[in-house]
Amino acid sequence: MVNAETLLRSRWSQARWLILAPHPDDETLGAGALIAHCATRDRLGAIVFLTNGAGSHPEGTPRIAITRRKEARHAIGRLNAAAAPAIWMGWRDAHPHPIDSQAFSRDADRLAAFIRRSRIDAIAVSDYSETHCDHVAAYRLAKAATRRAKRPVTLFAFHVWSDPPPFARRIATPAMPVGRRRHALLAHRSQMSPIMGNGFRLPREMLRMPARDILTLRRDRQ
Repeated sequence: MVNAETLLRSRWSQARWLILAPHPDDETLGAGALIAHCATRDRLGAIVFLTNGAGSHPEGTPRIAITRRKEARHAIGRLNAAAAPAIWMGWRDAHPHPIDSQAFSRDADRLAAFIRRSRIDAIAVSDYSETHCDHVAAYRLAKAATRRAKRPVTLFAFHVWSDPPPFARRIATPAMPVGRRRHALLAHRSQMSPIMGNGFRLPREMLRMPARDILTLRRDRQ
């Protein structure tokens, strides 16, 4: 494991967190251990989903968006975070709003207002180094929201399809039972099986998730 500061010994040990996931399943893959830890300590402000995940299957696949929302709720419950609010931004998969668009500005303001209202101290979001455009868009939205929040908020990145950079400051969450995390990921049945027909499949090796999340510090308190 890369060198990382322990969350419990860091100045973010008592932070109130918001998780911003590009798609349903990224919350478990990238921040499942953080979600489980914060939920047990009442430090989880919300889990925000940028998209409804409908782009994982061909357009017109019946009920895919509804199915993926239900799967996300089941996964969050399996992480012991059923009480945490889930917020859906409603972006189309693989069609992120340009950062200079009215839609992007509107949603950055919406997220900033929630950050202020819920007294969020730290955000964990997919890193800008990820290959998928929605993962990059989620990072850009989180960055814009922290600037507009008028509140000290630290921005961290989690890594789904990329590795933590070697020289950045990192924190590691407490370990969680790997079986619980795997159980949460398996709630995303549309991504792990042909239940919804032809579509994206998570590689089976993605089930080999680490017990801890490694979060990269991207922007300290604004």
